[in-house]
Amino acid sequence: MKEKFVAFEFASVDSTPRGLSHPVPRWYAPALLLLFSILSVASLWAITTIPTLRDLFPQGDLLMGVYEGTHSISVRIYVLCYFISYAAFCHANILKKIGMALDLCVYFAFLCVCLDLASIFIAQALAISFPLTAVEVLSGLMGFAVYSMKLLERGRMPETVPMKIDTSRNLETLTRALLVAVLAGWVAIYTTNVDFSFVASLRDFALLGGIGPGVFLFIPAFFAVLYLGGLGDQVLHRAKVFSPDISVIVPAHNEAHIVEKTLRAIDGAAERYDGRVQIIFVDNASSDDTYALAKRVVETLEFAKAEVLQEPQAGKSNALNRALDAVETDYFVRIDSDTLIRPNAFHRAMRYFADPAVGVVGGLPLPPGGGIFDRARFVEAAVKHGLYSVGLAAINGLVGVPGMFVIFRTDLPRQLGGFVGGMNGEDTDMSLRIGELGYRLIVDPEVRYISEVPRTFAHMREQRMRWFRSTYHVTARCRAVVFSSDMTFRGKIVLPYMLVNGARRAMMVPLLLFGLIEYLGAFKQFDVLQLPAVLAVILGAQVIMSVLALVLNGYVLQVLYLPEYLVFRLLRAYFTLESNLSINLKYTSRSLYRDANVRAQKELQSSGDNQKKQAPAPSGDPG
Repeated sequence: MKEKFVAFEFASVDSTPRGLSHPVPRWYAPALLLLFSILSVASLWAITTIPTLRDLFPQGDLLMGVYEGTHSISVRIYVLCYFISYAAFCHANILKKIGMALDLCVYFAFLCVCLDLASIFIAQALAISFPLTAVEVLSGLMGFAVYSMKLLERGRMPETVPMKIDTSRNLETLTRALLVAVLAGWVAIYTTNVDFSFVASLRDFALLGGIGPGVFLFIPAFFAVLYLGGLGDQVLHRAKVFSPDISVIVPAHNEAHIVEKTLRAIDGAAERYDGRVQIIFVDNASSDDTYALAKRVVETLEFAKAEVLQEPQAGKSNALNRALDAVETDYFVRIDSDTLIRPNAFHRAMRYFADPAVGVVGGLPLPPGGGIFDRARFVEAAVKHGLYSVGLAAINGLVGVPGMFVIFRTDLPRQLGGFVGGMNGEDTDMSLRIGELGYRLIVDPEVRYISEVPRTFAHMREQRMRWFRSTYHVTARCRAVVFSSDMTFRGKIVLPYMLVNGARRAMMVPLLLFGLIEYLGAFKQFDVLQLPAVLAVILGAQVIMSVLALVLNGYVLQVLYLPEYLVFRLLRAYFTLESNLSINLKYTSRSLYRDANVRAQKELQSSGDNQKKQAPAPSGDPG
């Protein structure tokens, strides 16, 4: 049964954390894209028309190495045009803008020159030349990496927190990842060789893009195997019965339109749960009737005890910490005030905590249905939380558990100083740090709940700018896990990938524009067989992964939502661009490696195991 939700515009102090970000005028992104288009046309015209440039760069891009073959898009020109356009509209004065543009362009140019010189040396010494297509792809990845790193260095970010990093599971993680990669590789090779006509037909429809079926088959195979491994792990770490007393903390800011449904859904889950349930509802500086309505509703609950508190200082972290102080149980559930949990949520999710190695458990958010973004969000949630999160948990790579519904061991957030304020991503920050302490993070896709989806463009824009900015905020605060010498899969592989992927997403709309400019402007004659390849890079792998996620989670008919999801991905990319424009910049960059707090983190680890002795040990008694 679908719940009826009203369109609601949300905004709070967390929408643009003070000092770190600022509101972005709606015209900034279109103006940036216009400038980018002008620079792209001018650059492509110059390199293909001016004799000197045409002779110097005969491939139509800023390439000086010895390469063979052709390429679809002049990636280096595209990256430099975007860097200049971003610097022109970033939140900074003219000197900061110039500094950002120079930092981006010079660093990227240096990497490209190094790559070209290496290719010349290899060609002369070994008579080996690299494919131009591969070099352009590598140039694009370097551009994404430079962009994300410079935003971290020059952006105003949260202060770094010293971290205790547990590396005891590295061997297990590496062994699992290698086994999954080998098995996925075998599946890709076997499928390609067994029925080549089938693979060729997919290539014709731009699902594989004609650029090597094994590449696109490997990725779905890798995550399918990883997903199955994650489900196996869940069985091993899940007890038949485990029902300790729990607290449910609910922070709320201007949620009068849904607070009654949220509280009654919790009461319904308490009815099915054997332990006692205590609700701690915290009104966070609401200007509507949230507090008064919550007071009336809790008096009518049948199965859960409840108290309603007030936290006058605005900010979700303030409300969360106010509730955390009031928790008296060993476990607590953190639920958004617009989340409707299902009756079996506590009963199923709490069983994992019978294993003392489990520190955080979450589930799969589902949209209420009926909104303009709900069907696209359905696919997005299935892919991210129903597939990737389950698989990454199996190799110690899960970074964050959705804050809409997440369960913690109470001592862990307290040990880590509570939820951080003044930034975006406080829930991801907490999950990541608990994971780095050595505890397992689990997302069970059978723990499903209804989470409100924005009903308007403005509300979706506010939400996604918050979410996408949080990747930088969390990485900056927890930079020790990425830039220190301590090796974990989460810190050295997953978080850097998230940064590069975020940069790719922000630069996706400009990439599409650039491709159209090159093609329609006749700057490059696309071969017919190259067009499917371009589409495959943008859509192919995502289509395959989306279908896989939906089918594995039992949502076969929801495959029909894919067209809306693909359109939504473009909108999401546009919001990512706006989110990056909202980051405040500094005059000078700060070294990510020589940061004083990273040194403090190393000192913390070298000082002994005092913190570990104080923490609840993963091998303790679950009872």
